[in-house]
Amino acid sequence: MNLIKAVILIACCGLVYVCHAAGAEMSDQDIHSTFVQANEAFRKADTLTDDADAAGKLYSQAILGYEKIINQGGVLNSKLFYNLANACLLKGDVGNAILNYRNAQVLDESDADIGKNLAFARSRRLDEIEATTEKKVFERLFFWHYDFSMKSRFLAACIGFAVVCLILTIRIWRPAAPGTVAACIVVAIFTVCLAVSVGIGQHVRTKDRCGVILADSVEARQGDGPGYPLSFKGPLHAGTEFDLLEQRPGWWHVRLANGTDAWIPDTAAQQVISGR
Repeated sequence: MNLIKAVILIACCGLVYVCHAAGAEMSDQDIHSTFVQANEAFRKADTLTDDADAAGKLYSQAILGYEKIINQGGVLNSKLFYNLANACLLKGDVGNAILNYRNAQVLDESDADIGKNLAFARSRRLDEIEATTEKKVFERLFFWHYDFSMKSRFLAACIGFAVVCLILTIRIWRPAAPGTVAACIVVAIFTVCLAVSVGIGQHVRTKDRCGVILADSVEARQGDGPGYPLSFKGPLHAGTEFDLLEQRPGWWHVRLANGTDAWIPDTAAQQVISGR
């Protein structure tokens, strides 16, 4: 626990009620009161360095409060998911920590703290499933698509477009200006690459479905039923991430980072929220 506290960026961030859904079961006053109580439980737990059981109970109280705001208050806010993920990680629940860091990242992918804590939570899970070689090469070749947020890429594309327009204007007024054609081509290619990256990112956010295993361990099978053979020699564990390929009653068809696919009970995992 002390190691986790030393690495994790612990913060009880302010809650912005920008996504308080209509028809939610909690009023704004109830949401605020629950949030204050959850933050206080989180703060107290953080001070209990010598009593793990008491700290665990307080983290559980904080988790229940944050989840109540999300589920009954209809609030979907990156800071709230971030707080919830921190509490889960400090309590030792790696699966829910990864799930809620990813939920926070969907809502605000530009927050570096979320990315750092997500990376640390991933380092605590039992399953080490490496991405395929093709995917690693692709991520290195198109690093700007993976290393920069969609907001940053969109802003850079807008700036690139403005620069192209400026260069073309200079070219019209001063046809003999040296280097304008080459500069325009370079900036235009840069702008197109970023624009395509933004389009792909938006498509992925709205179409792709992914999730995280929350059960301590689950046996993955080759079909949608307990009678099918096992897909792997051992079980999958909490925190393992996947792409959701298909849903059938009681079962999910999932694909892991290494490209292998299997079926797991739908009660063992939860989807990451949609980016729509």
